[in-house]
Amino acid sequence: MNSPILVLGLGNILMQDEGIGVRVVEALEQGWTFPDHVSLVDGGTCGMDMLDIIASHRHMVVVDAVKTGAPPTTLVRLEGDAVPAFFKGKLSPHQVGLSDLLATLRLQGEGPESTVVIGCVPAGMRITLDLTPEVAAKVPDLVRMVLDELRALGVEPAPR
Repeated sequence: MNSPILVLGLGNILMQDEGIGVRVVEALEQGWTFPDHVSLVDGGTCGMDMLDIIASHRHMVVVDAVKTGAPPTTLVRLEGDAVPAFFKGKLSPHQVGLSDLLATLRLQGEGPESTVVIGCVPAGMRITLDLTPEVAAKVPDLVRMVLDELRALGVEPAPR
């Protein structure tokens, strides 16, 4: 049996580029088909509600807006110890950080064996459903990055 893999899109779609993770998961669902052991989830801003979903997967690829201090639209890939350390900061006051979720799972002796974060530095955080044009143009690049991570885990997605 193949190991369960979670692709988790995080972010608040009401705050412009903060919703990039959700938008990338939507693009993956529209353009690709995946084996049954790969779950694509719009995690939005669900926070602790995601614990059971994350715990049930062996590998996790998270897509989110990330603030690194790099220029807007910079693409980011984090793995290993860089993931919880980097996500201690929050982009919005309603967000439960990924590090909080991973720490809780570790305390319970659960959670994925591997976590990779794919992200983009936001260009705008206004209240609107639309990504900035600059970040919207990065969605295909982020989709490719997620597909590359899945291929590295032995998954070969099929185009629709």
